[in-house]
Amino acid sequence: MIILYSDTQLFVVNKPAGVPVLPDGWEPDAPYLVKQLEGQFGRLWVVHRLDKVTSGVMVFARTAEAHRTLSLLFETRAVHKSYHAVVVGNPKWDEHTARHPLRINVGHSHRTAVDHSKGKPSETAFRVLEHFDGYALLAAVPHTGRTHQIRVHLSALGFPILADSLYGAPSTDMIARPALHAHSLEFKFGEKPFSFTAPYPDDIQKALARLKASAA
Repeated sequence: MIILYSDTQLFVVNKPAGVPVLPDGWEPDAPYLVKQLEGQFGRLWVVHRLDKVTSGVMVFARTAEAHRTLSLLFETRAVHKSYHAVVVGNPKWDEHTARHPLRINVGHSHRTAVDHSKGKPSETAFRVLEHFDGYALLAAVPHTGRTHQIRVHLSALGFPILADSLYGAPSTDMIARPALHAHSLEFKFGEKPFSFTAPYPDDIQKALARLKASAA
């Protein structure tokens, strides 16, 4: 666990993949991030979530007042979030905004699906960072906060996230989980600007190194 920042009100970590933020309905007794952190650092308030399979920057509040302030920032979209994803395929565009409406908890697998009649408005801006042979590294900025939004929008565009079998990616030995990483968070707290960046974990670094080597 990498601590990115800590003061009397904010606590920021680089969340590892494979650890849920809170207990989930499927494995209520499994270890979860908040329990691990509170055992070492005291009471924390959850402000936002990342999927269990997603790594990257997460901010927690250390007081009830900070929790109210941060929650309002997230609710009003005053927090700039940027994710990085390795995708299967090479987009012909440099930038693209996906606006497929999304409906959550579809079917037994509880997937999120594009649904033009019952889905909620959803928007994600994508930008190509690097091309490889049959793959690409993208930056994704979600402008709404639907469950699995980035994963579903990329799948709908025909560029599923590497190893994201739930949303149509082929099997691979390059990485054992969807190659999605919450790369940065920016916001103002008490009129002071904050910017946090989470380094790639080992599994994404190794996947990128392999892709770069094959493209050389």
